[in-house]
Amino acid sequence: MSKRSSRTRPPLPGEASLDRELSDAVVFFHTAVAGHLGMGLADWKCLGLLERHGGMTAGRLAELSGFTTGAITGIVDRLERSGYASRRPNPADRRSVMVCPGNLDGLKETIRPIFVSLHRAMGRVTRNYSAAEREAVRNWLAETTRVLRAETQELRKPGRRHRAKKDGTNVSLFVPGGQ
Repeated sequence: MSKRSSRTRPPLPGEASLDRELSDAVVFFHTAVAGHLGMGLADWKCLGLLERHGGMTAGRLAELSGFTTGAITGIVDRLERSGYASRRPNPADRRSVMVCPGNLDGLKETIRPIFVSLHRAMGRVTRNYSAAEREAVRNWLAETTRVLRAETQELRKPGRRHRAKKDGTNVSLFVPGGQ
C-alpha cells in the first residue's frame, strides 16, 4: 500500500478501538505507577519531565505539561514536600525560580522492578517482529507522538473549546490508524 493511500484509508475493523485501548492502557499503567509511589498522575508525569529535561522554570514546566501555572505551583509544592523536586533561584532571571529534580535515587530503586518487568514483557512482544516491522512501528509511534503534540497545542490555543454536535453527541475524531 502506498504512503498516500495508507494515510487516507479508513481504519480497519477494530483498529480505532485498538488505538483507544492502547491509549487507555498507557494512561492507566502510569496512573498505577503514580499510585504505587503515593502521588497523582500529573505529579508523576511532571517529575518525569524534570528528570528528562533537568531544572527549568515553572513556566517552562507548564508549557511542556500543558498545565496552568497555578496547577504547576500545586504540583511543584507536592513534589518539593516529597523531596522529589526543589525550587532554586533562577540565575538568568531573579524574578523567577528554577524547579529542579531532587534526589531521585530511592525513587528509581522503587520503580526499577516495575520498568524492568515492562521492558522484559515488551521484549517478548517485539521478538515476534522483523527489523523492518519494528522500524514501521517506531515510525508510527514517532508520527503519532508528533500528531498528538500538534493537536495538544491546537487545543491549548486561547478560545478553543470542545463543542458537541447540535444533536448533543460528541464529535468523533479520525486519526490515521484510529482514534
